[in-house]
Amino acid sequence: MYLAPLDWLLVGGYFVFSFGIALYYYRRASRDTSEFFLGGRHMPWWLAGTSMVATTFAADTPLAVTELVAQNGIAGNWLWWNFVFGGMLTVFFFARLWRRSGVLTDVEFVELRYTGRAAAWLRGIKAIYFGLLLNVIIIGWVSLAMETVLTTLFPGMTLFGRTSFDVLGFEFSAALLLVGLLVLLVAVYSLLSGLWGVMVTDVFQFVIAIGGCIILAVWAVDLPEIGGLAGLRAKLPDSTFRMLPTIGEAAEGAGVLALSALAFVAYVGVQWWSSWYPGAEPGGGGYIAQRMMSAKDEKHALFATLWFNVAHYCLRPWPWIIVALVALVLYPGLDDPRAGFVLVMRDVLPPGLLGLLFAAFLAAFMSTISTQLNWGTSYLVNDLWRRFIRPDGDERHYVLVARITTFALGAISLFVTARLESISGAWGLILTASAGLGLVLILRWYWWRINAWSELAATVAPIVLTAAALVLQPMGITIPGLESPFPTNLFAVTAFTTVVWLVATFVTRPTEAATLDAFYRRIHPGGPGWKPVAARHPDVVPDAGLGALALDWLAGVVLVYSTLFGVGNLLVGSTLTGVGCLVLAGLATGFLAWDLNRRESGMVFAAPRARP
Repeated sequence: MYLAPLDWLLVGGYFVFSFGIALYYYRRASRDTSEFFLGGRHMPWWLAGTSMVATTFAADTPLAVTELVAQNGIAGNWLWWNFVFGGMLTVFFFARLWRRSGVLTDVEFVELRYTGRAAAWLRGIKAIYFGLLLNVIIIGWVSLAMETVLTTLFPGMTLFGRTSFDVLGFEFSAALLLVGLLVLLVAVYSLLSGLWGVMVTDVFQFVIAIGGCIILAVWAVDLPEIGGLAGLRAKLPDSTFRMLPTIGEAAEGAGVLALSALAFVAYVGVQWWSSWYPGAEPGGGGYIAQRMMSAKDEKHALFATLWFNVAHYCLRPWPWIIVALVALVLYPGLDDPRAGFVLVMRDVLPPGLLGLLFAAFLAAFMSTISTQLNWGTSYLVNDLWRRFIRPDGDERHYVLVARITTFALGAISLFVTARLESISGAWGLILTASAGLGLVLILRWYWWRINAWSELAATVAPIVLTAAALVLQPMGITIPGLESPFPTNLFAVTAFTTVVWLVATFVTRPTEAATLDAFYRRIHPGGPGWKPVAARHPDVVPDAGLGALALDWLAGVVLVYSTLFGVGNLLVGSTLTGVGCLVLAGLATGFLAWDLNRRESGMVFAAPRARP
């Protein structure tokens, strides 16, 4: 037992405050489903954006970063840093459109954009697949990380004198059962408070989580065994501190993330726009879309997503990375490198600070779970129950169903977690099994000819191809292009999916003209892709300046990478490079401030408007 009474007092205070917030927002969440799932669409940008960051700060994230650093140095983080390109695309090209759409969920968008039986099937399939199947796997994955935290902090952990339990035929360790009970606890405050309570709690939890990690990084690097940042640099190979992957086959074994030229092109040129990934969906989606749609207006939606991307990539990683580097010095050769982060917590921090860090992990875990439950429930209630099962219910009925579903999702995820270790490799397949879908998710906003069959084909094709490759591989049969490891297999899967959905698009009928007209008048998308529809509605002024938005996107990418690497270089002692990067970040920030202010003055963020 490593936690002192002071630590437990801090942890108890954290729980009391979190549930106090939930109870405060109970009555507001009970009004209707818009309040429960979108907070009445009154969220300010800083609240919505911070909630996005808090949701992606799960208990597994610091552990995953620690593992990446142990295996490939700082550059190992490039495996998720490359998502910046897609994140910034969402900021400037899609945040305003999502808020303008007025839908309750991004799955509901399907029947705003498409019509017919195919659209209904697509909406129902996506509601079940994302809201239930994939959602409980995500919750289970995060829960397993929390189990690692508990087993490392409390070796030989028991509950009621037992180390394991059998629940309905599922085997749970004492730590995993405690995590499951935490999930149910989160389900209770999520079903009480709705999105307002979830978001406000997210901000509280994020402050604790990031503050705790910064304190841990400072405390750990000042250990006598480390000797500050300079001492840390001296105790590890120089390759560990490289921040960009080494390109070329000759770099293999260099002690840093080494990518072939094809693999690098796959990450930078294909993955971010072609593959679906939770929290980094091309064109926005999932809980990111939910936050954008909950914003006060289009301006707040854009700035919320911009703040999310800056905080996600620039604010969070360095405390984790510093702790991961310290773990490499203190615990060389760990069988499970992910545990290094928790071991530093356990062995370095005094009473009080250890309790704060434990509360920080609880905060990160609970923030992610609460969002996953609220977001998944929104699909199951709005896009399955309301759409197909009980379309004539009143708002009180749907809020009640939402609360029951929230708790049920938590319970189901508990049992999925118990079996998740046997399918943990599925995470490595997600990006491959969705390759090519992202292009449809992007183009459906900007090209009228995309229809429900396009999206259905793009969803199913990569799954079928990836599954076929897995089945045939043990038989010695390989599918051309798929014999390559990830990420180079993305070229073949993306090409196959693109051909399939293009064929499906042109051999099926376009979306009905009435639906396209209504969509165009509501969203007024810009660009040449809507020219035939725009010709029927000369009174609608479409969005203009897509080229200028592309410049904003590029400036946003420069801002994030320059800040990220500027701070990193200053930390590792490369002062000149660090200052140069931060100057470049300042220039990018100045350009964005000027251009966004110009656009706001030009009423870019206004509602659809007609020519006089």
